[in-house]
Amino acid sequence: MKTSDTVIALAALAQESRLSLYRLLVRRGPEGYAAGEIAERLGIPGPTLSFHLKALAHAGLVDVRRESRFIRYSPNIRRMNALLGFLSESCCSQATRAAPASCAPLPAAASRKAG
Repeated sequence: MKTSDTVIALAALAQESRLSLYRLLVRRGPEGYAAGEIAERLGIPGPTLSFHLKALAHAGLVDVRRESRFIRYSPNIRRMNALLGFLSESCCSQATRAAPASCAPLPAAASRKAG
C-alpha cells in the first residue's frame, strides 16, 4: 500500500459517523447492507450517509454493488488488512535490543481486549 493511499484511508476513517459505518459493515461482512438499512441502523439521513459512503468507497474501504434495484455496501476487508499491514510492517525493525513481546502481532480476540 502506498503512503498516499494510507493517508486517504485514515482520513476517511477519522470521522465518527464513518468509523461507526465501517464498523457496522465489518460486523455484517461480505453480505453488506443496502443504503436504507444502514441509514436506519445508524440514524443517519440519506444525503449525509451518501456523503460518508462516498468517502469510504473513494478510500477503497467499502465495496459497492448493485443488486436489483438496491445498492449494497460491504467492507473491503482486504484493503483494511493492507492498511493495518502498512501501519505495522516495520514494527520494532530498528530496535537495538531484542524486540519486546508487544511488537508481536496479537490474535484478533486479544487485540480487542487490549484496545
